[in-house]
Amino acid sequence: MTSPGTAPRRFRFGVVLVVPESRDQWIEKCRRAEEFGYDVIGIPDHLGIAAPFPAMMLAASVTSRVRITSYVLNVPFYNPVLLARDVTGTDLFTGGRIELGLGAGYVKAEFDAAGIEFGSGGRRVRQLAEATATLRKLFADPEFLPRPVQPGGPPLFIAGWGDKLLRVAAENADIIGLTGANTNTEGTALLPAGPIETGARIDFLRGLLGARFAEIELNLLVQKVVSPSERAELVAQWGPLLPEGCAPEEAPILLIGTPEQQAERLRAHRERFGFSYFTVREDNMEKFAHVVELLRGQ
Repeated sequence: MTSPGTAPRRFRFGVVLVVPESRDQWIEKCRRAEEFGYDVIGIPDHLGIAAPFPAMMLAASVTSRVRITSYVLNVPFYNPVLLARDVTGTDLFTGGRIELGLGAGYVKAEFDAAGIEFGSGGRRVRQLAEATATLRKLFADPEFLPRPVQPGGPPLFIAGWGDKLLRVAAENADIIGLTGANTNTEGTALLPAGPIETGARIDFLRGLLGARFAEIELNLLVQKVVSPSERAELVAQWGPLLPEGCAPEEAPILLIGTPEQQAERLRAHRERFGFSYFTVREDNMEKFAHVVELLRGQ
């Protein structure tokens, strides 16, 4: 929610790109995202696709303006000291264009495949908190090499939904991403939140952050962007997963309508919840570019 008498934070727009098998295809994707006007290219961290840091390096080398972020790292996969080295090296070689997205990990099958214990939610959140503290410490240590280009290291983006994870985000993050959905136990299905639950999450964050709430950038991952003619198909897919009494248009992670209607919806989300940084998935990149154009600079 925008505080009375304060200007709203300017919009930023990101797109999550999945790294393909071909170097040329990856270069083409990244350049298209920049041409479409996106501010940030996000790169996920999952088995079966290229590792985030090489992909981030190549994305930065073939573009000139966009920021590059991990969206988001499965922190329990990494040794924090070695992770810090990868981060500062990537920041150095990209000229300070990266942001660092961190999460606790949620897909049990990937942990199993990597031979890494899939701890309880509380344990994975503690691992995230400990890793974040180590990263901050090393970014600030003048004897830790290589040194990051950005003072204090890249901005930290922490994404999640539950109380424990949002507490870690409130204590450590420059950017907080709300998933706008719960996941099932195996991490294989999203259960979208309606506006009431989303508002409750924002109120929880506001209580944790106090006066610092205005300094934090809030991100939302939009799962689907559809035209009015595609609404019926979306309802068939997502309707059974929505909270009782919640229309698809009310779920913040679903964006339905003409580009003008979608742009107005994002203005409303910024006013009501405080979201100013919106990210879409790759399959929505071209459609959402029309909304990016409408809201550019606002």
